[in-house]
Amino acid sequence: MPRTATRLRRVSAVPELRAAISEARRDGARIGFVPTMGALHAGHLSLVERARDVTQVVVMSIFVNPLQFGPNEDFSRYPRPIEDDERLAEEAGADLLFTPTVADMYPEGRTVSVSAGEIATQWEGAVRPGHFDGVLTVVAKLFNLVQPDVAVFGRKDLQQAALVKALVRDLDFPLEILVAPIIREPDGLALSSRNRYLNESDRADALVLSRALNAVAAAFDSGEIHTARLEEIGNSVMNSVKAAATNYFAVVNRDTFQREEIAQKGSAVIVAAKLGTTRLIDNIILGENDSN
Repeated sequence: MPRTATRLRRVSAVPELRAAISEARRDGARIGFVPTMGALHAGHLSLVERARDVTQVVVMSIFVNPLQFGPNEDFSRYPRPIEDDERLAEEAGADLLFTPTVADMYPEGRTVSVSAGEIATQWEGAVRPGHFDGVLTVVAKLFNLVQPDVAVFGRKDLQQAALVKALVRDLDFPLEILVAPIIREPDGLALSSRNRYLNESDRADALVLSRALNAVAAAFDSGEIHTARLEEIGNSVMNSVKAAATNYFAVVNRDTFQREEIAQKGSAVIVAAKLGTTRLIDNIILGENDSN
């Protein structure tokens, strides 16, 4: 069971954040960090628990980052239940909640952003051009502000996690990145802040993502290793639900996100689809399970 924090300090201004981090450092604490866009659910809270396992002070940020939303995406309607989020962060065991404004993060006159590189042009990046540049820009800023020893990301956003690892490696950020398992509903749907957009019919149809992934995992476990055949199996399941508009279904290297002709243990199977007005992503790692 997660511990219940007896104190949660919420700060919005950068000087307050830096003062709180300095105080923790003076006490010799290792700092864990969980960056989020809020609308918290059990998946986010599991990241706090993972950070708590390896550090003494856990910082969570809530910031809906405008740079990672395209012009036709849901920035304006992205859920922002800050009071509920603050309560959940405290219950999960976060010590410090950083809730900056857009003006705090992107002061007038800013000119520098991070380019996410070649990996970011594929899959999610192909569907959402510029998305990962926005993600890595805000993550780099948050890393510089929080200066954590460890940052924890969820495996559901697997391509994002791979790019954050590359950011840390290529720009020499002095921290460790941990990728925590996917948390699912009992029926298999991966937890996502966007699940709240699903109506009853869309919610039922959304289960096709995990069914398709599980069908590929079963085929792999039975000896099928050819990517083309595995993708055919997955797409067949996806196509069985007419309401699911598939963006991609692919078997890729979990680090480079290059498509692999022959699947192996540790290859990633990734899928994205739109259900009604809601776009969802999911993945599995072949030869593993969500607890890995």
